[in-house]
Amino acid sequence: MKPRVALIYLSFHSEPYMDDVVSSMEKLTYPKDHVELVVVDNPHPEYGSSVRYLENKVMPLSEKTMPKVTIIAHSENLGFSGGNNVGIRYALEQGFDYVYLFNNDSFVAANFLEPLIDTMENDARIGAAQSFILLHPETSLINSAGNRMHYLGFGFCDAYRTRAVSYNDPAVKEVNYASGAGLIMRARLLKEYGLWDEDFFMYHEDLEYSYRLKSRGYKIVVVKDSIVYHKYQFGRSITKFFWMERNRYGVLLMFYKWPTLFLILPMMLAVEIGLILFALKSHSIDIRIKVYRYWLHAKSWSVWLEKRRRIQEKRTVGDRALTRGMATEILFQEEAMRNALLLYVGNPLMTLYWKLIRLLLWW
Repeated sequence: MKPRVALIYLSFHSEPYMDDVVSSMEKLTYPKDHVELVVVDNPHPEYGSSVRYLENKVMPLSEKTMPKVTIIAHSENLGFSGGNNVGIRYALEQGFDYVYLFNNDSFVAANFLEPLIDTMENDARIGAAQSFILLHPETSLINSAGNRMHYLGFGFCDAYRTRAVSYNDPAVKEVNYASGAGLIMRARLLKEYGLWDEDFFMYHEDLEYSYRLKSRGYKIVVVKDSIVYHKYQFGRSITKFFWMERNRYGVLLMFYKWPTLFLILPMMLAVEIGLILFALKSHSIDIRIKVYRYWLHAKSWSVWLEKRRRIQEKRTVGDRALTRGMATEILFQEEAMRNALLLYVGNPLMTLYWKLIRLLLWW
């Protein structure tokens, strides 16, 4: 018997992308009676709900040319983590073996699922596996070959805009963390270790889940033969920086032991000065202040310290192993955001600093 898989699609003004999603579902080579497309509608603040559109566009195809489709509607936007959790809870209640998440602006190759299932079934120590995500329409270029975490908590796509034909890494490769734009998770581990952390709302929730599993000894991998296409746009909405930065501090607090936090503190402060200068230059200092205000509240600290307590109590992997392979440079995905001082001074200093820390990091 093939494992049963729930594909969770978080709908957020998905009309421009739905034709590709429907087409990809119709072409699936994995047995359709073992797959269900669970569409969770996260209403867009400007465009509202997509439920009526989904009922007219997608539901007539359910169990005819597509796998079974279930639509779950919500009256409020629950964020990326909260919205996906709605679909995950449904999948666990229905007894699925695996849960696969993909972005609303993504669609899958016909045979994307088989390599993922084979990988997960052949190695019980793999906690989650990411698809090999290509850009669209620039399908010759990589969006993410697994994601990288910088030791100061920044996260970014690995091999971004590298030509796919020049990617010669193994078919299954261990990575820092898996991108939420296309990854498969074990239902058993979701039940045992919890769903996605809804306090993150958006950004870094995939990083947190990956490191939650890694802290318990599981591997996170990317599977090269599982192809997903992503109509990726970096987006410069400055409001996103609040979630990125707030959650970056939260991840560091949750997973690092106190001695590690003490060791990275000088470099954190130095980078913080650079971030403040960048915020002043880009007229986004109000967002930076909002992040600081959040962390100045005792209630915020109590929430994240409780998360830290749960992680630290159950972890089986030390910081030296957990931080292996972390990035030492801050890399921007858009040329317009690159900074010569960071590239030629900041990054070399951060790399040297981390090499020195690794000499001391025996715990």
